[in-house]
Amino acid sequence: MDVSESSEVKLRSTTKVFMNNQYMMNNSRRSANGKKVFSISYFSLESFLLLICLSASLLLLPLILPPLPPPPFMLLLLPIFILSLLMFLAFMPSNVKNVSYKYV
Repeated sequence: MDVSESSEVKLRSTTKVFMNNQYMMNNSRRSANGKKVFSISYFSLESFLLLICLSASLLLLPLILPPLPPPPFMLLLLPIFILSLLMFLAFMPSNVKNVSYKYV
C-alpha cells in the first residue's frame, strides 16, 4: 500500500464519518411526525420571550408615559467627565518595568 492509497483510505473514512454526522444531525432535527424541529438554538424560549417583552415595552411605554423633565445640568456633564477620565488614563504613560515579570 503506497502513500496515495493510504491517503485515499483516510479520505473515504473521513467522508463516511462526515456523512454519518450529517445524517444524525438531520434526523435529530425531525420530530416523530416528520416535521423539522430546531433542537439547537442560540436563545432559549424564556430568554426569547424576555427579549420580546423588553422590545415591546421599549416601543410602547414612551407612547403611554408623559414626557419627563430634563435632568439637572451637572448630570448632563457626567458622561463628558467619564470620557475625559478614560482618555486621560488611555494616554497616560505607564511604567513598564513594574508591570513585566523577570521570571520568564
